[in-house]
Amino acid sequence: MNPLVSIRIPIPFDEIQAAQVEPAMEQLLQEGQAAIEAIAAATGERTWANTMEALDNATERLDYAMTVVRHLESVATSPEMRAAHNAVEPKVSEFYSKIPLHDGLWRALLAFSQTAEAKALTGARRRSLEKTLDYFRRHGAELDVAGKQRLAEIDVELAQLTTRYSEHVLDATNAYEEVFPDAAQLAGLPPSALEAARASARAKGVEGWRFTLQAPSYVALMTYLDDSTVRERFYRAYQTRAAREPFDNHDLVPRILEMRKAKAQLLGFADFADLALVDRMAKTGRAAAEFLTDLEQRTEAAYARENDELQGFRRSLEGPDAAPLQPWDIGYYAEKQRKAKYDFDEEELRPYFPEGQVLAGMFSIVERLYGVQVVEVPGVPVWHPDVKYYEIREEGQRIGAFYADWFPRETKRGGAWMDAFLTGAPADPRYFHIGVICGNHTEPVEGKPALLTHREVETIFHEFGHLLHHCLSRVDVRGLSGTSVAWDFVELPSQIMENWCWERESLDLFARHWETGAAIPEDLFEKMRRARAYRAANAQMRQLSFGIVDLKLHRDYDAGRDGDLVAYSRAILQQFSPATLPQEHAMILAFTHLFGSPVGYGAGYYSYKWAEVLDADAFALFLENGVFDRETGRRFRQCILERGDSEDPSKLYREFRGREPELNALLARQGLM
Repeated sequence: MNPLVSIRIPIPFDEIQAAQVEPAMEQLLQEGQAAIEAIAAATGERTWANTMEALDNATERLDYAMTVVRHLESVATSPEMRAAHNAVEPKVSEFYSKIPLHDGLWRALLAFSQTAEAKALTGARRRSLEKTLDYFRRHGAELDVAGKQRLAEIDVELAQLTTRYSEHVLDATNAYEEVFPDAAQLAGLPPSALEAARASARAKGVEGWRFTLQAPSYVALMTYLDDSTVRERFYRAYQTRAAREPFDNHDLVPRILEMRKAKAQLLGFADFADLALVDRMAKTGRAAAEFLTDLEQRTEAAYARENDELQGFRRSLEGPDAAPLQPWDIGYYAEKQRKAKYDFDEEELRPYFPEGQVLAGMFSIVERLYGVQVVEVPGVPVWHPDVKYYEIREEGQRIGAFYADWFPRETKRGGAWMDAFLTGAPADPRYFHIGVICGNHTEPVEGKPALLTHREVETIFHEFGHLLHHCLSRVDVRGLSGTSVAWDFVELPSQIMENWCWERESLDLFARHWETGAAIPEDLFEKMRRARAYRAANAQMRQLSFGIVDLKLHRDYDAGRDGDLVAYSRAILQQFSPATLPQEHAMILAFTHLFGSPVGYGAGYYSYKWAEVLDADAFALFLENGVFDRETGRRFRQCILERGDSEDPSKLYREFRGREPELNALLARQGLM
């Protein structure tokens, strides 16, 4: 039997093959369509069960199967799996895009909405009905026949375009490497980076030290390598990924923007930002842009001061005639300045963050906060030997499970992310929540455990926050469960988790020297804390630049008026860069957050900063009451983690905090007020 056509727990990753994808999707698409037709054709009184619940269940197996296939294409790609994925994705996208265009289904929903049962709905069910009707309207239910056909065509094309975009970025990233035969060429790099590069070379069957554009390798070079010519080479390679054949995204991005705008206008919105944000906390592109502009203005003075200080620091090292900083110099001199200013080197922390201890400590923290236990379960089928499987239990009962895949591979896309394979429901004993968290952090080398940077530790905590949001959900409507919330709210559970990477009380649970077991020395901890706000204005301006270029592309850009999209984007990013960007800078062509899926963070990158305001304000309550205060943890779990999208997110936040969020907590944490 094809392992993709039914939901099996645990997921049979050891049985799934590329050849099974197309026949499975054909079967599931037929079954999904039959379920939709049955809802539309049903006679008799419309009820929650035969309309809303039936619609929620109609695509459950297809949702699950396609999520598994997309996941495998992301973490264990092969020519066969990529071809199979690309063959089915347009058909699946077309199927989903046609659901709100189905006249009979729309009439069924409208008919149910007029029943006494519907009018008496409360809580999550009331919200589900209202959001479903709104979703159908925003996805073309009220368009004429020609409009519906055009919308379906746009959705299919967007799925194809964004898939090609992502593939180009992955392939371009993997295509670049340099092997250095002599360690003398790598002066400045810490031992951890040299060991990883040596292991990477040996894995490829070559001698020397191999560096790539994968994050752990690239970041180490840009931060520590003394040779500026090599830094420049890698910087230019990184910023021009997917900018030339055979992996060229130049033509794809304008077309994606064109199709998104066409979709928005077809549905009655001025632009894609207003369409994408109408059901998010910001509501409109204008509100999101004003939020970013406000933060920019509050950051400008500190940003200018930091950049003057960094150039002055270079002059202090190299004399009054030191050259102006180039983009490939910023990370290098910033790290030297931080070390000089705070006597702090990030590499000093690595020995205290062996991956196993980090995970164990994180699990201990969530047990203290939320009363759940995380237990590794061996012997479960996985897609790679490095992958581990865990269950989340409460009072001995399993309430969720997840896979963890942390190390980079050439068959795996870059970055870090969380996804949901299966969404359970409190009233449904068949299934429980199952998710996955992935990253690309430092690997173990030469008998040592994976020794992580502090930033990599924060990334693990961040993704686990998303995972908790999914696995602790207690919403009985699948479509409103877990992380199915407004995108400018979804980062609150993830970003707040990062705060426990900075507190002495929580660090002592897991930050122990991998050889001696000693805790981080107090002087090193204090250096780390003092350095936390180092160049915070630059970090903030960098994030703001991404959010602003995103909104300008989706709200303002006009090819006829503004010309080349890459040059237009580069000019915006230049306003937020401490150094002059080179003419070939084409970062926008590899910005998968914006263009790697039909919607993704398109017109929504501001969400990271929006949620950062929420997380700083929310964590301030933990600081007031104690970072392990069980009552505050209980409230956060009950008001935020368990509630999904069962209420307006602003209301959920007010229930937890007792008031509206305030900006000052973030600015104080960044040292900007």
